[in-house]
Amino acid sequence: MKKYVIALDQGTTSSRALLFDHRGRVCGVAQRPLTQHYPQPGWVEHDPREIASSQLGVLTELLVATDVPPEEVAAIGIANQRETTMVWDRETGLPLGNAIVWQCRRTTELVERICGAPGIGQRVREKTGLVPDAYFSASKIAWILDHTPGARAAAERGELAFGTVDSWLVWNLTHGAVHATDVTNASRTMLYDIHAGAWDEELLALFDIPASLLPEVRPSSCVFGLTARPGVPAGIPVAGVAGDQQAALFGQCCFSPGSVKNTYGTGCFLLMHTGTEAVSSEHGLVTTVAASAPGAKGTEYALEGSVFVAGALLQWLRDELGILDDVADSDRLARSVEDSGGVVVVPAFTGLGAPWWDAEARGALFGLTRGTTRAHVVRAALESLAFQTADVARTMEQDSGLRITSLNVDGGASANDFLMQFQADILHARINRPTVTESTGLGAAFLAGLAVGFWKDTEELKALRACERHFEPRMPEGQREECLQRWHRAVERTKSS
Repeated sequence: MKKYVIALDQGTTSSRALLFDHRGRVCGVAQRPLTQHYPQPGWVEHDPREIASSQLGVLTELLVATDVPPEEVAAIGIANQRETTMVWDRETGLPLGNAIVWQCRRTTELVERICGAPGIGQRVREKTGLVPDAYFSASKIAWILDHTPGARAAAERGELAFGTVDSWLVWNLTHGAVHATDVTNASRTMLYDIHAGAWDEELLALFDIPASLLPEVRPSSCVFGLTARPGVPAGIPVAGVAGDQQAALFGQCCFSPGSVKNTYGTGCFLLMHTGTEAVSSEHGLVTTVAASAPGAKGTEYALEGSVFVAGALLQWLRDELGILDDVADSDRLARSVEDSGGVVVVPAFTGLGAPWWDAEARGALFGLTRGTTRAHVVRAALESLAFQTADVARTMEQDSGLRITSLNVDGGASANDFLMQFQADILHARINRPTVTESTGLGAAFLAGLAVGFWKDTEELKALRACERHFEPRMPEGQREECLQRWHRAVERTKSS
């Protein structure tokens, strides 16, 4: 009898493998860092060969460390950093060069030139649910074809393959037998019509991308193929694929309209499941495809809003200012003072995201007095994470017409009790912190397990989910409004115009 499912969680800074048992418990973890390459200011790259070798390496390490025979593994699921783009040779399997990472801004002018014409940007948004931006894959593919000698001609001959990280891993795990992606990753390319459920010819022509490059689009929960790569146990079904944030949404068991999760990582990613309705945003959020269980009746969607700087703010306090010795100390320091002493931190290091969308805004620290201590600054920094999340959440409510009364959380900063209580207070909603906080890996495991019958259905998955702690709002309404007004005044002062 199969006893386990493995999740491969390929992130921006590391590759991880997690072993889950039938009760959804983490039974083992292996991890390797991923090298970041910055060839020019604003450019970010990864080596596709390192992505593959590190991810397949931790898979092997996990099996060895846990002493689990491959025949006891029911399936492998993949969750991946989204939008990161690579192109490789179909015959040799060799990449044409480094992958262009989602953070990379080299194609900003290209997107502005292509999508700046009257009506084009709106047309892109209507089809894809995305705000035209260098963040997504389309312009990255075009850049690779135009800046790699011989690439465009080879693509026209059908000799090349494009993939986001999931496609690259599926290709490598199946030893080149399968070139496919799932609907969630396809929806982040800016080439996929999320309403028609297909690659879009108009968008391909707009970015001058040959259709022969593209992977087949499949459901998130299905058998993509069997492992066949030398050095990896053969014959294990690769049966679940989703972009990391959609995987976390699924791992948090947000299966119904109005259910919401927030991941507190380097940034924050807030997603609301909207059912089979693709809700358009009037406030700069994006509409994206959600991962679905087998047998779902129609495509399921989510609204997504991103906070650019979250955990990265605490790292800045530690590494650049020396205010923190350890990020974990932030909880104790924040509690050591009654309030922030009037200090407000606006962490607009790379501009302001939704609902403000001001790329030229820059971070600021307000309200300093001679009595300000590092504890006040740390507390204000943590509060800023909650304020930013609340702004995105209120925007989601306006777009969807659904009230957020409960928020599921995960990610590193969700372990901070002060932050979670302040988030409950400022959002005026219940915060649910699960016992298993590895929501991204768990979502990939759930999708793979459902595809092979390891788990029966989503009702069984819900029964597995347990919360370690709930945080209930307890701040008086007047105090909450005063805090929000002070925050919004500070945000207005950081805006570029």
